[in-house]
Amino acid sequence: MGTALVYHEDMTATRLLWDDPECEIECPERLTAALDGLRQSGLEQRCLRLSACEASEEELGLVHSPEYIALVRKTQTLDKEELQTLSKQYDAVYFHPNTFHCARLAVGAALQLVDAVLTEAVHNGLALVRPPGHHSQRAAANGFCVFNNVAIAAKHAKQKYGLQRILIVDWDVHHGQGIQYIFDDDPSVLYFSWHRYEHGRFWPCLQESDADAVGQGRGQGFTVNLPWNRVGMENADYLAAFLHVLLPLAFEFDPELVLVSAGFDSAIGDPEGQMQATPECFAHLTQLLQVLAGGRICAVLEGGYHLESLAQSVCMMVQTLLGDPTPPLPGLMVPCQSALESIQSVRTAQAPHWTSLQQNVAPVLSPSTHAPEGRSLPLLAESHTCTVAEDALSPLLDRLCLRPTPPVCTAVALTVPGAALALPAGVLHQEGSVLREETVAWARLYKSRFQDEDLTTLGKILCLLDGILDGQVRSGLATTTALATAATLDVVIQRCLFHGAQRLLCVALGQLDRPLDLADDGRILWLNIRGKEAAIWSTFHVSTPLPQTTGGFLSCILGLVLPLAYGFQPDVVLMALGPAHGLQNAQAALLAATLRGPVGGRILAVVEEESILHLARTLAQVLHGEAPPSLGPFLMASPEESQALMFLKAQLEPRWKLLQVAGPPPGPCSPVA
Repeated sequence: MGTALVYHEDMTATRLLWDDPECEIECPERLTAALDGLRQSGLEQRCLRLSACEASEEELGLVHSPEYIALVRKTQTLDKEELQTLSKQYDAVYFHPNTFHCARLAVGAALQLVDAVLTEAVHNGLALVRPPGHHSQRAAANGFCVFNNVAIAAKHAKQKYGLQRILIVDWDVHHGQGIQYIFDDDPSVLYFSWHRYEHGRFWPCLQESDADAVGQGRGQGFTVNLPWNRVGMENADYLAAFLHVLLPLAFEFDPELVLVSAGFDSAIGDPEGQMQATPECFAHLTQLLQVLAGGRICAVLEGGYHLESLAQSVCMMVQTLLGDPTPPLPGLMVPCQSALESIQSVRTAQAPHWTSLQQNVAPVLSPSTHAPEGRSLPLLAESHTCTVAEDALSPLLDRLCLRPTPPVCTAVALTVPGAALALPAGVLHQEGSVLREETVAWARLYKSRFQDEDLTTLGKILCLLDGILDGQVRSGLATTTALATAATLDVVIQRCLFHGAQRLLCVALGQLDRPLDLADDGRILWLNIRGKEAAIWSTFHVSTPLPQTTGGFLSCILGLVLPLAYGFQPDVVLMALGPAHGLQNAQAALLAATLRGPVGGRILAVVEEESILHLARTLAQVLHGEAPPSLGPFLMASPEESQALMFLKAQLEPRWKLLQVAGPPPGPCSPVA
C-alpha cells in the first residue's frame, strides 16, 4: 500500500515579522530543508504525495473552543503591531496574517494522513507541517503551536472510524503538555512523551511533566512521562526508553493506530534539545513502532531546529516507513546513569496501572551524575555548549547509502512447493544452488547426517545465504529436515564466518544445541530459547526458557533478546526453529520482525520442514516488511518466567548494559567485563 507524504507549500508562508530571539528558530526553512532532503535522496518520489487541504472549523472544534478558533481567525486581518500585541499574551508564540491558513493546513494534513491509513489507501505516512501542534491547548496557543494537530487527528480517528485504542508517541524534546491536558482522563488514548526536563528547570517547566503525572480519573496510567534530567542523551538512552518503558505498555495496550508527534529537536545538533542521538536512531525507533497496530503509523512533524539534523532525521524515518533496511546504529549501547534513573522512576510510577510492569520494580535511585563506561553528562544546560562531532552529521546521501537496499527483499529455499504455502507477492523462490562438489565439501564433517535430498537443500540454502552476505538479498527463509537442521545450522555458521561476517547472532529454538566446535571468541552470540531452565554458559552463550504467557514472551523479547541483539550489533541473524520449537505463528512473526532492526533486515530463518506449512507465510510476510499479527490477550508472566528473566539479566548486565532498567548506586565506574 505504500507510504504517504502530506505537504503543502503554503505552510511556509507564516514567519516571524519582528525581532524575537525565542521564536525566530521556528522558520519556513524547516519545512523546505526536510522536503529538499527527501527529494535529494529520492525518497519523496517513492511516496504517495498528498497535497494538504485546510481542516474545517468543525474539525478544529474537536479539540479547540469556538472562542479560540474565532480569535485565531481574526489574525488574518490584524496589522503587525496588533499581531505582536496578541502574540505577547501567549508563551513563545508569534502570529502572522497567514497563521490561520497555515495552521488549518497543518491540521488538515494530519487528518488526511489518518484517513489514508485507516481506509488502507496507504500503510503509513508522514505529514510535513508547520506550525507544530503538541503544546497547543483547548483555548490557548503555546510554544509555536496554534492548533493541536495530533490531538485533533486522534479525536478524528475516534469519531469517524470508531477507534478505541490510540497510541501517541511524542519524541519531541519538549513535553507536549497540550496533548496531555486534552487526554488526561481518557483511557482510549495512551500518551507517551520523553522530554528534556532537568528537574523542572527546562521549558515548559511544569510539575505535570514529571514521571509521577500519570493521568486523571479513568485516564490514570494512560499518560506516560519520561523526563530527561540531563542533556546529552544518546542512541542507547532512547533505545532503552523504548525497550523498557514504551513498548511493554504499548503491547499491553494493543493500539489500533499509532500517532507520532515527530519532533526532531531531540536529535544531535539541535540547539533546543542539546541531545546526542543521531538521525539513524529515528530509523530504529520507527522500526520498533512498526510491530504495533498492524504497522498503521501516522507521523506528524513537530519541532526540529537544526536544519541538517532535521532533514537527515526525517529522511531516516521515511526510509524506514518505506520498508528500507535500518542503517547501522552508531555508538556504544550503554545507557547513562541519568537515563536509567528516569526510566526506573517511570516504571515505578506506572507499575500500579500496568500488568507488564508489576514485576520486579526496583526502588527509585537518588539523582546522580554517575555515568558508566566513560560517558559523561553535563550537570546543567547553562554549562553545556552543544557540539556536533565532525562525522556525526555527514552528508545525507552518504548516510542513506550506509546500508543500501538489496535488489531482492526476501527469498525462500523450501522443500515444500511454494504454491502450497501461499507466500506473499514479491517473494523470490530460490532456484539456484552452489555447486554440488562445494556443498559436499562444506558438509563433509556431517556426512552421516545429510541424505542426498538434504545435500540438495543445503546447496540452495548456501546459495541463499551467499545472496544475503553479498547484499543481493535482504532476508531469507529456508527449510530443512528435522535430522539435518542442526548440521545445516552449523554449516551456515561456518560459511558466514568464512565470508567475513564479524558478528553473528544465532537465535535457536527447540532441540538445537550450540555446536561444540564453535570458538567462544565473541564473534558468535548464541541464544537458545527452549525448555524450562535458564543458563549462562558464557558471555556469548545463553539459554532461556520459552515463556508460555504473552507477558512472559514479550518480556523475553523486549527485556532480553533485543537488548542483547542491539548490544552485540550483529552483521547477520540466524533464526533457527528446530524440532519441538514450540513457537506459535504470532510469536515467530514477532521475533523475526523485531530482529530486523538491529541487523538491517539481514536475517536467514531456517525452519524444520514439519513446521513450515503453518509458519512459512507468516514468516515470509514479516521478513518482507509486513507487521506481525497480534499475540492475543495480554497475560501476565508467570513467577517462574519472571524469575528466569531476572536471573539472566542479573548475570548478564555487567557485559550487556542495555539490559539494565535501573542504574547502579553512584560510585566509581567499573570497566565492562
